Amino acid sequence: MNDASPCPPHKPPAAAELILRAVRPDDAEAITRLANLPGYRAGTLRQPFQRIDVTRKWLDALPADGLHIVAELRGEVIGNAGIDRHQGRRRHTAGIGMGVHDDHVGQGVGSALLAALVDAADHWLDIVRLELTVFTDNTPAIRLYERFGFEREGLHRAFAFRNGAYADVFAMARLRPDWAKSADSHP
Repeated sequence: MNDASPCPPHKPPAAAELILRAVRPDDAEAITRLANLPGYRAGTLRQPFQRIDVTRKWLDALPADGLHIVAELRGEVIGNAGIDRHQGRRRHTAGIGMGVHDDHVGQGVGSALLAALVDAADHWLDIVRLELTVFTDNTPAIRLYERFGFEREGLHRAFAFRNGAYADVFAMARLRPDWAKSADSHP
């Protein structure tokens, strides 16, 4: 079985060579390089100077019921994204996270990654609710999430310490579009 797929055809020509595939243990070095880029890191909760052994430990601990992918362009990992399903009575929900290489922001990579996550959540994983947090000053990411149906549900003030100050985040979520119809059909 091939674990790689080309990006959807509606992506910009610059992303035509983009391959999305499942994350592999040997991606640890490439993901660590991404995590240490200033722009990439600014949108995450990662510390500066992430070590490769921390990334390896994270990769080794990924749950089997999640989905973690990378975007690869001409053999280079330029983005990663994942879905982490909640457990128990929140099994119908999952958190998502993603990031794109500083040099490839605005080129359709984030859209391709998010499209793949949303498709998997809706059509393969039976996830009704996708959740995320995004720094309130990350306007491009907020616009991307809104294009995919995410809505702002709240504000977490002083959520994280970043660049010498406390930063706020929006809590955003997306409900699977067919969920309301199926919920109405149950007594």
